[in-house]
Amino acid sequence: MFTSGTTGRPKGVMAAHLPTILAFKAWANVVNLRHGDRYLVVNPFFHTFGYKAGWIAALMAGATVFPEQVFDADAILRRIQDDRISFLPGPPTLFLTMLAHPRLKDFDLSSLQSAVTGAATVPPILITRMRDDLGIANVTTAYGLTECGGCATICEPSDDADTVAYTCGHALPGTELRCVDERNQPVPAGQPGEVVLRGYHVMKGYFEDDKATAETIDSEGWLHTGDVGVLDERGYLRITDRLKDMFIVGGFNCYPAEIERMLADHPDVAQVAVIGVADGRMGEVGCACVVARSGVQIDSESFIAWCRAKMANYKVPRYVLQLESLPVNASNKVQKRELVQVVAKRLQTRSAEPVA
Repeated sequence: MFTSGTTGRPKGVMAAHLPTILAFKAWANVVNLRHGDRYLVVNPFFHTFGYKAGWIAALMAGATVFPEQVFDADAILRRIQDDRISFLPGPPTLFLTMLAHPRLKDFDLSSLQSAVTGAATVPPILITRMRDDLGIANVTTAYGLTECGGCATICEPSDDADTVAYTCGHALPGTELRCVDERNQPVPAGQPGEVVLRGYHVMKGYFEDDKATAETIDSEGWLHTGDVGVLDERGYLRITDRLKDMFIVGGFNCYPAEIERMLADHPDVAQVAVIGVADGRMGEVGCACVVARSGVQIDSESFIAWCRAKMANYKVPRYVLQLESLPVNASNKVQKRELVQVVAKRLQTRSAEPVA
C-alpha cells in the first residue's frame, strides 16, 4: 500500500497480512463494529481508512459493506436513510459537510449508531454536534499511518468530547508508544516530542527503498513517524503537528494543528488550515487559510482580534486568506504544499496583506 504523499512522493509500504488482521480486529472491537452492522464505506479503497478499516474490518466483524464511490453530502444522507446505515467512518470534512447541509433535518438518520473520524484537526464542537445533531451515540477518533498498518491509537466510545477531539486515544494492544526528543530519549508526560511506535504491525519497510526504511525505522525497531505529539498521564496521545509543518515565529515553535484546532472554534469558520510564511522581522509568521460558513464573509481585523483573545501572540496568524475550499487529495487530507503555492501567489500579487 502506498503512502498518501501529503509531505512528499508516495512510497510503497510493505505490510504482512497477519498483523493487518490482528490490528483491525482490535480496532473493530474498540469502535463497536459488530455482526449485522451496515457500514457505509466513503473512504477510498486505496487508503487504509477505506481498505483496512473498511473492507477488512467489516469482513472480520460480519458487517455489510455499502461502498460509495464519491462523497456527496446529499447522496450520503439519502443512503443513510434509505439503506439504514449504522456505521460511518470518515475524516472531519465529511461530517462537517453533512452538518452544513441545508436540509439535514429532512433525513431520517436514526439508524446511525457509530462513527470514527480523525486524520485532521477535530474541533470539540464537531464531536458534540455529531452526537447531538446527527444522533451518533459512539464517536471515536484514532491515529495511525500507512507505515504502522494504519492504526496505532484509538479513543474509547465512552470518552468525553474533549478527549475524543483533543487526543487520538491510547495505544492499541501490542503497541509501544513514546514521544522522544532530538536525542531519541523519551520526554515526560505533557511534553512534546516526536511520536515513535514499535509493535507487530509496523511495516517491513519501504518497497525498493532501503535508505528511506533505515531513516524511518531505527536499530531498535522504533518507527519514527515525523509527527509531534504529547502523551498525558493516562497514556492518551495528542498529535500537535507534523515536524515538517512546524514554523518558527521570533524563536517560538508554532504547530499549525494546534492553531487550527483553536481557529475551528470561531463561529464563522467551516474549515481552516494554517501555514508559515516568510517575514522580514519575525523570520516566519502564520497565515490562516479559511473557508467560511455559507453566506459569511470574514473580516480579517475582527478575526485577528478574536485570535488575540484566544491564544499567545506569537501563535496569532498575521495573514488571513479566505478561500472557497481547501486543496485536498483523494483521502480528503489538506494538501499543504498546494496551499503554500496558493498563498505565495496571493502574497506576490498583494491580494493578501498582513493584518498585524
